[in-house]
Amino acid sequence: MNSPAMTAALLRALSLAEQAIGLTDPNPRVGCVILAADGRELGAGHTQPAGQAHAEVMALRDAAARGHDVRGATAVVTLEPCSHHGRTPPCCDALIAAGIARVVAAVKDPNPQVAGQGLARLKAAGLLVELADAAVAEAASELNIGFFSRMQRGRPFVRLKSAVSLDGRTALPDGRSQWITGEAARTDGHAWRKRAGAVLTGIGTVLADDPRLDVRLVPTARQPLRIVLDPQGRMPGSARILQPPGEARVIGPGRADLAVLLTELGAQGINELHVEAGPTLSGAFLDAGLVDELLIYQAPVLIGDGRPLAALSPLAELGDARRWRLVEATPVGPDLRLRLRPR
Repeated sequence: MNSPAMTAALLRALSLAEQAIGLTDPNPRVGCVILAADGRELGAGHTQPAGQAHAEVMALRDAAARGHDVRGATAVVTLEPCSHHGRTPPCCDALIAAGIARVVAAVKDPNPQVAGQGLARLKAAGLLVELADAAVAEAASELNIGFFSRMQRGRPFVRLKSAVSLDGRTALPDGRSQWITGEAARTDGHAWRKRAGAVLTGIGTVLADDPRLDVRLVPTARQPLRIVLDPQGRMPGSARILQPPGEARVIGPGRADLAVLLTELGAQGINELHVEAGPTLSGAFLDAGLVDELLIYQAPVLIGDGRPLAALSPLAELGDARRWRLVEATPVGPDLRLRLRPR
């Protein structure tokens, strides 16, 4: 069991890792803190954009900039240090060369190129290696849930977002939906977009709302890829989703298999896929069992007749209803944010 001081250091490393959201994709978000024997922080850092320094190297550089000697120190890191040479050298080698004596990792790296080999390499070099408690490990895994999904399942973690009324409507019968929820919920929604490697919608939403689907309401160093499914080739060249900032991609006829699409996106390094779509495409994702999390903003309003969250296939029995587990219910301004995952 981790001591209170070590737990505090792990939480500090997690807070650093959170600063890497919207920065490091397709690499995981990792934070590292280097501690002296008396618990003093010698250096700290988080992973930089792909191809640049990882968290451990940033923490070592920070310690050097502060004038600290890290020989005999402890490195606390939110993900197992890498042992392979990708676009950057192995972090294990950097820690060993610096004279680090102990490494505490929140969770093992699911990347098959690492998967325990980093910890084994550190042990072989004579370092003391420990893993964090289950609660910290879970927090670290949640922070990189898309990376874990891509490494373990070969596809992104799919989060389907929708704003609904109390009676489950997302728009009026004619499609007007601006704005069911308040400003705070819209800003919060952009923070979840920022997490994603790609934001996906359907051509129906583009034609009805002409959305940008970029990240504007919160600061970000990187815009997610925007994807439009357009099976009949109806995309207008003037659509705002095609405009900068960021890249947009239109997927046209013959590419309607959502499971195949997810595999392709995983191969392209997309960790989290954020779906903001109308009832038809949302229903297709749900019917196919491809949604890993529902992100629902529920406004305290009643609309009456209108469009549903998803156009689902009819059920023969009520017992066949899709069951979801409530992960979170948080007030956001006057609205309620719900996060749910399949049971």
